[in-house]
Amino acid sequence: MRHGMDVQPKRTGSTPLMTTTTPAAPQQANSALKELTLRGVLLGGLITLVFTAANIYLGLKVGLTFATSIPAAVISMAVLRRFKNHSIMENNIVQTIASAAGTLSAIIFVLPGLVMIGWWTGFSYWETAFVCAIGGILGVTYSIPLRRALVTGSDLPYPEGVAAAEVLKVGDAQGSVAENKAGLHTIIVGALASAGMGLIAAMKLAAGSLSNAFRFGGGATMIGSSLSLALIGVGHLVGLGVGAAMIVGLLISYGVLLPIFTADEVSSLSAGADVSDIVGSTFSSDVRFIGAGTMAIAAVWTLVKIIGPIVSGMRESLASSRSRQAGSTVPLQERDLPFTVVVGVTIASMLPIGLLLWLFVKDTPLVHHTGALIALSIVYVLLVGLLVAAICGYMAGLIGASNSPISGVGIIVVISAALLIKVVTGGGNADNADGLIAYTLFTSAVVFGIATISNDNLQDLKTGQLVGATPWKQQVALMLGVLFGAAIIPPVLQLMYTGFGFVGMEGAGADALAAPQAALLSSVAQGIFSDSLDWSLIGMGAAIGAVIIVIDEVLRKTTKSKQLPPLAVGMGMYLPVSLTLIVPIGATIGVFYDKWAAKGTHPELMKRLGVLMATGLIVGESLFGVLYAGIIAATGNGDPLAVVGDSYPATIANWAGFILFAGLIIGCYLWVKNLAVRTAAATPPPAQREQAAGL
Repeated sequence: MRHGMDVQPKRTGSTPLMTTTTPAAPQQANSALKELTLRGVLLGGLITLVFTAANIYLGLKVGLTFATSIPAAVISMAVLRRFKNHSIMENNIVQTIASAAGTLSAIIFVLPGLVMIGWWTGFSYWETAFVCAIGGILGVTYSIPLRRALVTGSDLPYPEGVAAAEVLKVGDAQGSVAENKAGLHTIIVGALASAGMGLIAAMKLAAGSLSNAFRFGGGATMIGSSLSLALIGVGHLVGLGVGAAMIVGLLISYGVLLPIFTADEVSSLSAGADVSDIVGSTFSSDVRFIGAGTMAIAAVWTLVKIIGPIVSGMRESLASSRSRQAGSTVPLQERDLPFTVVVGVTIASMLPIGLLLWLFVKDTPLVHHTGALIALSIVYVLLVGLLVAAICGYMAGLIGASNSPISGVGIIVVISAALLIKVVTGGGNADNADGLIAYTLFTSAVVFGIATISNDNLQDLKTGQLVGATPWKQQVALMLGVLFGAAIIPPVLQLMYTGFGFVGMEGAGADALAAPQAALLSSVAQGIFSDSLDWSLIGMGAAIGAVIIVIDEVLRKTTKSKQLPPLAVGMGMYLPVSLTLIVPIGATIGVFYDKWAAKGTHPELMKRLGVLMATGLIVGESLFGVLYAGIIAATGNGDPLAVVGDSYPATIANWAGFILFAGLIIGCYLWVKNLAVRTAAATPPPAQREQAAGL
């Protein structure tokens, strides 16, 4: 049943990609396997500590973080295979714990703002750790009732969740020896290709992205693309429906809005002058806010459409808890944490949140608003937190956790929180303006923790669904991952602040960290309290979103198959062109590959191996991202692997990057086709396999 979702099923999103790796009765087959073990928790915790530290540095420096689920799964399989009785279930727990590193570290998109505006002089360990831990745990509890609506009862593709499941299945080495060997080789080849591309780009021998700003329609715009093989893999997995919607958003932003908003500045330039700075600044200061407005109205509409399945999921979760308490046997894959525990943890979490907020405002000019502010924030976290969890979980299902525009959700959260706080306090005055901005960011940080973890938790639960895991054990594992991440975030943040500083702050040196999202969200809050925020931009985005919603509904009712997912359009408007364009290209490649496979002698095997190739492309770049971030952090050099300087011709780097990128894509998919033929020849017919197995 579709439950009003925005995309069609993508090839094998809800069925096993390697037909022999998923047992017919997973709950019976997996019930005896080790799952939530001490060694798995310790290994997952160690990976989380390392990955979180690397992610914080990379996020503060360039505004990007990397997904850690797949790298953690690969590392887990390499380590645990040396122990007796290891299993796919135990490896899944390790990647679930470690996945918190790639998501909770996104809290750095908010918290540094408190230092940048001068409210904090550093990152207090316990205050920072508790904000991260409470927000993250709430992200888990809020997403538990959403599992039935957005995972088991949905056809959302969850590209990274599916990819992680395939890595685990192939590494588990069950079923047909020839097919599993081919699947493992496919992932390895794809991983080597994308890691190699990343290495050469890091060495500066080839460009990692291509872009060109030019005059267009009286103004200026830009075309470009990241040369990321991982995003090609993501596109292959999410399919053409989401990709097409993102292209529509891209055309709106770069084909219409940018030329209009840059027209005045471009007209004052001489012919042939470089317009790239104008395009970049206009996109960040104007167009991106329009995209955020579109995302906001699309998110509200999405919530309206999925509220029914969410309520049903809560009812089913409560019914499942009652059945278990009554002694009834509930299928393994339906065993969430008891609903009473979920509600109890959620309500109990409001007490430490209230305490944190009280400590935050006492001895400040805000003290006379203490009661009203704390009451508002608690209600805000309770209600808006659930809505944000649903939005972020939906986005993870649509395009993957690492590609979800979390900072866009952050803009919506900061705007709504600031407006409510402004109403409650009467707008403030010159004496408490900085305090109101800081309080807004602090409250938003808790909700941001909910956003990041719910974005990840539902993806992990999709992986668990595909490998037959027990949901409640994954949910406990992710809470443990949150605690590991919360423990390491404060000292690493403080180290980055004292060692480098943040751009724009007093005393910041040449190596100061940009912290771009934190700077943006701080400026949004400042704009609201100083009445300088341009609401017309957000309103324009909302109007565009409303038109897209109408078009999508008309398409659904008249064509039954064609859709224009509004949230995907909003993401296409909000994300930089380098990310927006490459995902649809990957989706197109996936469609053509499947059509090509259908004409071959072994179409199903070719399609399965094509999905595993896409998985490998994601794996390799993710692993290289971990390594590269570690090298940057260890050396303190933003380009530690560069072997050429600024004198290296950009034209050579661009052509080398394009040729290498295209060559690797063509080579990988040709290699998969040939491998499918060889594997089919080496695989006995089903009857012979059953006879050999004694069936």
